[in-house]
Amino acid sequence: MDPALLREREAFKRRAMATPTVEKKPKVETVTAPPKDDAKKKMRPPTAPKLDSNTYKTMAGSSQYRFGVLAKIVKHMRTRHQDGDDHPLTLEEILDETNQLDVGQSVKNWLGSEALMNNPKIEATPDGMRFSFKPVYKIKDGKSLLRLLKQHDLKGLGGILMEDVQESLPHCEKVLKNRASEIIFIVRPIDKKKILFYNDRTANFAVDEEFQKLWRSATVDAMDDAKIDEYLEKQGIRSMQDHGPKKPVPKRKKVANKKRQFKKPRDNEHLADVLETYEDNTLTQKGVNPT
Repeated sequence: MDPALLREREAFKRRAMATPTVEKKPKVETVTAPPKDDAKKKMRPPTAPKLDSNTYKTMAGSSQYRFGVLAKIVKHMRTRHQDGDDHPLTLEEILDETNQLDVGQSVKNWLGSEALMNNPKIEATPDGMRFSFKPVYKIKDGKSLLRLLKQHDLKGLGGILMEDVQESLPHCEKVLKNRASEIIFIVRPIDKKKILFYNDRTANFAVDEEFQKLWRSATVDAMDDAKIDEYLEKQGIRSMQDHGPKKPVPKRKKVANKKRQFKKPRDNEHLADVLETYEDNTLTQKGVNPT
């Protein structure tokens, strides 16, 4: 290597070492980490307020809760009646048997003063302190059921729904099984509900098969009562005139015969000073003598 270049290189190093220089360092931003406790607080999900049994009754959905309590009571009272327990209970006894003693005081007041008193399925004692189930029919055994069916048959009221009997009669299945020969069961084709009728054995009689065929061959589905009545009248049969609903005849109001009162002529008393009397073509005035 050229010695001149080496000398210049050494001289350059000495000058560079002799010249002071200031080095600019980049600023380092320090990030302070949050405390561990604050981080845990931020990560915790918000906790919902605790619901107390008393505060729940005052919330917006309390009406739904009330009617739920009432429905449970009515269902329990119906089950008691069907099992043969028909003695009335107080409100506290009902809530105890239905496991609802934790209801609020406002719900108890509503049940005792309004809900149970006005419910069509609940009957209250005269003092209003005890309650029992109110069935559709007052029947307790097989004899009372047959008596009710017989009354319906005699009065022409028809049959009784099976579901009403099941709701009203305690131990219904057992009673119906024992009285099956005295009751007629018919399924209504419209809604497939069972109807109970009284089996009147005195009305049982043999009907000739030929008459049965004639009866079944007569179709009256497309005819109303007016057409049937007209047809029977043409055939000389008038037995249907006394049956069926009678149309109310509007009553005419009788006009009272008032006697005519003849008005008497009134005296012209207000013209007493003005009236003049004519006698024998002579004029007579008040205070003037005729000449």
